[in-house]
Amino acid sequence: MTEESITPQTEIEIAEELIEEELDQPEVDSDESDADAKADEADAQAAKEDSTLTFKRSHVYAALLPLAFVIGLAVGYIFWGRAAPDATAAAAAPAPAAADEAPEQAQPQEVQRYDISEDDDPVWGADEAPITIIEFSDYECPYCRKWHMEVWPQIQEAYPDQVRLVYRDFPLTTIHANATPAAAAANCAGDQDAYWEYSERLYGMELGLDKKAYEQYANELELDLEAFADCLESGRQNEEVTADYEYAVNLGVRSTPTFFINGIALVGAQPFEVFQNLIEQELSGEIP
Repeated sequence: MTEESITPQTEIEIAEELIEEELDQPEVDSDESDADAKADEADAQAAKEDSTLTFKRSHVYAALLPLAFVIGLAVGYIFWGRAAPDATAAAAAPAPAAADEAPEQAQPQEVQRYDISEDDDPVWGADEAPITIIEFSDYECPYCRKWHMEVWPQIQEAYPDQVRLVYRDFPLTTIHANATPAAAAANCAGDQDAYWEYSERLYGMELGLDKKAYEQYANELELDLEAFADCLESGRQNEEVTADYEYAVNLGVRSTPTFFINGIALVGAQPFEVFQNLIEQELSGEIP
């Protein structure tokens, strides 16, 4: 059949067939959509069930948390509260005051002051100075050296008439072999009224710490070298050094440098600001 033989009626029939095919197609798509919808509904139901399960579990966990907390407190009390009642009592928070009770005002804590003997040890400063620093120190201790080279000059400059320093020996002989001989040499120089000048030489460490250095420091200060050498050889100053050490040990001193500022203990080569703060409080009468 040729193209010219196709009648308009035939074209209409073809068009109708095409329309019917198009109409049939949505029915298939609709079935697929229904299947997808059912699958989505099943997934949603499963998710809902999972959510319900998770929700129930979370409620169980929430209920258990307070119980676990209480158990933890009980265990803590059993192992720590009974073992160290003093520490527990000290750490416990105060009970709240009743509504008709006025809260108690905090009382200033009393500072421990120690009665430290000056013995007959070297003193720098005026006797009438209101602040007395008693130092237990070691000439071979690097921290003692640091304090004397850096902090003590600042104190001298800031409080020339208000602070006096008493130097007492505390040689750590187990780790500093030269500590006792150096302290004895300083005391021998003190016999010739040159203790503090000689002490500066020892802490300066320009020549180190040995017998030759001790003699050279004495020579630089123009001391009587024969008397100085005799003092060193006799060992009489070693007894003074040992007496200072034993006194400090009985007092409870364990490290160098240790200071007592008007009897208030201060341990270590603390910076100038720490000493300044304590001195200022003492001068103003703020410390009971």
